[in-house]
Amino acid sequence: MGAPAVLALEDGAVYRGEGFGATAEAAGEIVFNTSMTGYQEVITDASYRGQIVAMTYPLIGNCGVNEEDVESHRPWVEGFVVRELSRTVSNWRATKSLDEYLRDAGVPGIQGIDTRALTKHIRTAGAMRAVLSTADPDGDRAVAKARASPGLVGRNLVREVTCRRAYEWQAEAGAAGPRVAVLDYGVKRNILRQLAAAGLRPLVMPAAATAEEVMAERPAGVLLSNGPGDPEPCTGEVRTVRRLIEDPPGGKHVPIFGICMGHHFLTLALGGRTRKLKFGHHGANHPVRDERTGKVAITVQNHGFVGDLDSLPPGDVEITHINLNDMTLEGLRHRRLPIFAVQFHPEASPGPHDAHYMFRRFAEMIRDRHA
Repeated sequence: MGAPAVLALEDGAVYRGEGFGATAEAAGEIVFNTSMTGYQEVITDASYRGQIVAMTYPLIGNCGVNEEDVESHRPWVEGFVVRELSRTVSNWRATKSLDEYLRDAGVPGIQGIDTRALTKHIRTAGAMRAVLSTADPDGDRAVAKARASPGLVGRNLVREVTCRRAYEWQAEAGAAGPRVAVLDYGVKRNILRQLAAAGLRPLVMPAAATAEEVMAERPAGVLLSNGPGDPEPCTGEVRTVRRLIEDPPGGKHVPIFGICMGHHFLTLALGGRTRKLKFGHHGANHPVRDERTGKVAITVQNHGFVGDLDSLPPGDVEITHINLNDMTLEGLRHRRLPIFAVQFHPEASPGPHDAHYMFRRFAEMIRDRHA
């Protein structure tokens, strides 16, 4: 049995359970993820910086952790909440248990709470600040700490997760395809894998890279990656995207593909606004309709903010995708320029592969302009 642990929300709700992972205390926005598999990819997704994640699937940890399936070099969740932590690791690729992995990374976890009740509470009251503590199980103190924590709104978390210097992603041996600049706002490795699989050579660049620095690399295209938190405080990143759209250094427009946070930055750079969702979209089962074809894809999603449909300027911006759960914006494109973006995660990992084709579309767009 683990030591007593507590999860406390800013509205006074307290959930008690057993601790696992690190003996520590963490503050963050509490959200729930509805994926049935892929907890390792969730934990290492930098888009979860600043958040405590509760998994709705009741048994977590049975596959352990391995080095092949991580989405970055470290876990980014502030804390991890499960109904039951599996005591058995049964995957042949596992190198350690989830408990050991989080302990080594300094991330606290809590098990034994009613995650269904927690999820229903978040859906009703909305995502809110929380504290998860495996070091001090006092509920009153944890509630006070949750209320004193900073939350997500107004913070530029992208600068906390981006790479510090540019690097080439290891493509297939002998690959000689077009180079693509990837602005790293918290990029998942499977985005880079999918770009390489489409015959492109990713050059990953820091989020603070200017338009001049990006275009000095002579990329055939630019990908704007996923990332955590509130997009509106990221004024420098949006300024770079706006320059790439309106007045690219060298005068040459190249195809631009935005994913998740990249979609937010394109929305802002094109004159739109973003707003916070009540409890966000986090999971691998969100239906999205392509407005041009009427086809519906089941998508992977992880965002707490969304582009405001009514704020998008008429004329050059076309809405391409809509979320069928709540009719929110999921995709757009520019009518004149080679620019498109989606709010969901076409790279999946974890989740369905319905949208993998978007990387091929991006590669085709690049090759068509260089034909």
